[in-house]
Amino acid sequence: MATPVIMPKQGQSVETCIITKWYRNKGDKVAMNDLLFSYETDKAAFELESQAEGILLDIFFDEGAEVPVLVNVAVIGQPGEETSSYMPGGAEGIKPVSAPAVKKESPDVNEVSAKSSAVSDSKIRISPRARKLADEKGLNYSDITGTGPNGRIVMTDVENAIAGVVSVKKTTARSGNEFSEQPVTNVRRIIAKAMHSSLQNSAQLTHHMSADVRRLLEARKKIKERIAAGREKNDITINDMVCWCVIRALEKSPEANSHFLGETIKTFHRVHLGIAVDTPRGLMVPTVKNADTMDIKTLSKELKSVAEACRKGNIDPELIKSTAASFTVSNLGNYGVEMFTPVINLPQAGILGVCTIISRPADLGNNVFGFIPVIGISLTYDHRAIDGGPATLFLKEIKNQIENFSY
Repeated sequence: MATPVIMPKQGQSVETCIITKWYRNKGDKVAMNDLLFSYETDKAAFELESQAEGILLDIFFDEGAEVPVLVNVAVIGQPGEETSSYMPGGAEGIKPVSAPAVKKESPDVNEVSAKSSAVSDSKIRISPRARKLADEKGLNYSDITGTGPNGRIVMTDVENAIAGVVSVKKTTARSGNEFSEQPVTNVRRIIAKAMHSSLQNSAQLTHHMSADVRRLLEARKKIKERIAAGREKNDITINDMVCWCVIRALEKSPEANSHFLGETIKTFHRVHLGIAVDTPRGLMVPTVKNADTMDIKTLSKELKSVAEACRKGNIDPELIKSTAASFTVSNLGNYGVEMFTPVINLPQAGILGVCTIISRPADLGNNVFGFIPVIGISLTYDHRAIDGGPATLFLKEIKNQIENFSY
């Protein structure tokens, strides 16, 4: 019996997902856990692995299609098995999308609807809300160039037309002698919106310090030696150690372990640590829940686990919401960055930027000066939630935890 491939429901509020790339073609042989396709929600990007073996008998939606969750997108089975009964809407209902594959450009999040016309048979592809607004304004939407998936006209296109702004024709790439253009991906659009909102809607200030990391480097050396000798299995990194120190500092500075909600400040009794992860799809910030209850080995495993889940595209959507973490750490040390200003993931009250390790002159005692390794730490905090004094003391406590680290 054939097995349908269903569009997953990623989070309570997600109604539709957009297929960004198919890794298998109709007629291909498929094994368990083979990648079938990648897709995006209004929060992140994911990949779907096959849960059946056989032949990819049919694909009902092309790349760029916006598909309601829990709807069949394909079917896997044995040669000769019928597929019409698995087709969304039945054999007489929705037909497979036959339009050429078009690289997706994200629609307005407000346009997402279970009845959106990513699979519409009409010649003019327009969302219900956009059509309603155009009709109300007496606008001929047949002349509007859509910027949604597969050229669909979305609310923004109609609003721009009403305001006299010409819609730019969507293209996967436009090459010329001087430049090329690519459409903004859904994930990039989400990141841009979140970063702009953060800077626009909060009072952010950054303090910079550096901490002596001789103890961290000594611990790291011992760990590597133990791993080489077979006495240690956990590869605890400098970043793991810094995160451990941040958690200890948050326990002493609860005002930094909070969300600013306008009229109230939510202070957490547990540390839910967010960690910025660079993925091929863009920046993601998964959360390690109850990180303060973990020893450093467990913390290290959890940090690696959520980072890997983000890169594979199977992270739990609930863990990448900005409200999931109580505080975030962003490490650019591997890139050689010596100082930067991280942007807060609202409604969190703060974020720590971790920089590269450099050598600086220092007093070694007895009027002896030399160079020691130091790491830059940059705390951005929301001045609406935390005053400068407590913020400085919190950053100083992180420095103290790093300089007195023991393993």
